[in-house]
Amino acid sequence: MVATLDLHVKHVTRIEGHGHIRVRARDGKVEKAEWQVPEAPRFFEAMVRGRRFEDIQTIVSRICGICSVTHTLAAVKAIEDALGIRPTKQTDRLRVLAHYGEQLESHILHVGYLVAPDLLGHPSVVPLVASHPEVVKTVIALHRLGNRMMEVLAGRKTHPVRLQPGGFTRLPTEEDLRSLQQELTEAVPRLTALAEVVASLAGALPAFTRPTESIALVNPPTYPFYHGQIGSSDTDETVDAHEFERVVNEYVTPQSTAKWARWHRDSYAVGALARFRLNHEHLMPLAAATARTLGLTPDCANPFFNSVAQVVESVQVVERSLTLIDELLTTGIRDEPRRAEARAGEGVGAVEAPRGILFHRYAFDAEGRCERANLCIPTNQNHGNLQHDIEAFLPEILDQEPDRIRLQLEMLVRSYDPCVSCSTHLLDVEFV
Repeated sequence: MVATLDLHVKHVTRIEGHGHIRVRARDGKVEKAEWQVPEAPRFFEAMVRGRRFEDIQTIVSRICGICSVTHTLAAVKAIEDALGIRPTKQTDRLRVLAHYGEQLESHILHVGYLVAPDLLGHPSVVPLVASHPEVVKTVIALHRLGNRMMEVLAGRKTHPVRLQPGGFTRLPTEEDLRSLQQELTEAVPRLTALAEVVASLAGALPAFTRPTESIALVNPPTYPFYHGQIGSSDTDETVDAHEFERVVNEYVTPQSTAKWARWHRDSYAVGALARFRLNHEHLMPLAAATARTLGLTPDCANPFFNSVAQVVESVQVVERSLTLIDELLTTGIRDEPRRAEARAGEGVGAVEAPRGILFHRYAFDAEGRCERANLCIPTNQNHGNLQHDIEAFLPEILDQEPDRIRLQLEMLVRSYDPCVSCSTHLLDVEFV
C-alpha cells in the first residue's frame, strides 16, 4: 500500500466538459476523495424567459451538442403539454426514431471511442486504428448510422431543425425510411460483432460493486426512452413526470457548480444501467440475447457496467427501429400540418437522454411567452452517486501503484458517460 497518495486530476479526459478528481491518503487512510465540477454556470433557463414557445426547443437544443435531439424532444413534449397539443401516432413514431438515432450515436461514441482505449491499454482511440482496425471500422459504421438517422428524421445530426411543437417542418419520404431500414438491417451483424468484442474485454473492467438506487422511465410492456413514468429500483411506486421535483430533490454542494440529486438514498444513478435494471424484462429478443452474452444481469451493482448496458441498448434501439419503420411503411407517410396555438399553461417533458432521464418544465402566459423554466439534467443527477462511488472504490485500490489508481478513478468517471457542461446551472442565491 502506498504510504502517501496525493492525486489531483485536472480535467478528466475523454468526457464532455471539465471535471476534477481530488484524492489524498496517508498511511492507508483516505483523507480526501472528491469529484469536483468547476465549470462556469450556464444560463439556458434564463435565456428562454420571455421567448415565444416556437423558439424554446431551438434554444435549448444548444445545451448539448451530443444530446441536442433529446433536449429538443424534451422541450417539445413540455411545450405541447402546456399548450394542450396531442401529437399524432405518425409524429410520435417519427420522433422516437430520431431519438433512437441519438441513443445509438451517443452509446457507440462512448463505448467505441472513449471507453475501449482503457480496456485495450491505450491513451486514446487513435492507436486502435493500427491494433484493432476491424473494431474501429465497426464502431465508425455504427456511429455514422446513428448520425444518419438523426439527419433523415430531424434534419441534421446536431441542433435539429425539423422537430417542432405540433409535428415536423418536413417529413421523411418512404424512400428515406426504406433506405434507413436497409442500413439498420446491415447494422445487426456489426452490433453482434461489437458485443462479442466487449464480452471478450469485460474482464478488464474493475470488479467493484456498490448497491445504489436506480431511476429511469418505466412504461410496461416496453423498454422506454420516450414515454413513461418515473420508476425506482427502491420502490414499486411510480411518479408522474409532472412531479419530478419531488424525485430529484436538487441541492447545492461546495465542490460543484452543478447541483446534485437524491431520492430514497443519499444519491441515485441514471443512465443505461439504471434503465436496464428497471426495464430488462421488456428488451426485444436480440437485445435480451446480447445482455446474456455480455453477462449483464438486473442485479448488477457495478457502475463500470454502464458501458456494457449501452451496448445492449444499442441493439435494442436498432431492433425496435426496424419494427417502427415497418409500421410506418405499412400505414404510409401522410402529410400532417402542424397546429400549435398560444395559450397560458405549464407543461413537463420527460425523456431518456443517453446519459439518463431528462426533465424540462416551462410555464407560458396567454401570448405563449415563457415565464419560467426548470431543466434537470441527467449528469447533475449522477454527480452525487459518482462521488459516493469514488469514496467506496478508493479504499479498495489503495494497494496499487499511483498511476494505476489514477487510471481506475478516471475509468470510473468515464463509466458514467458524463456531460458535465450540460449539468451546470445558474444558482439563485439570496445573500443575508
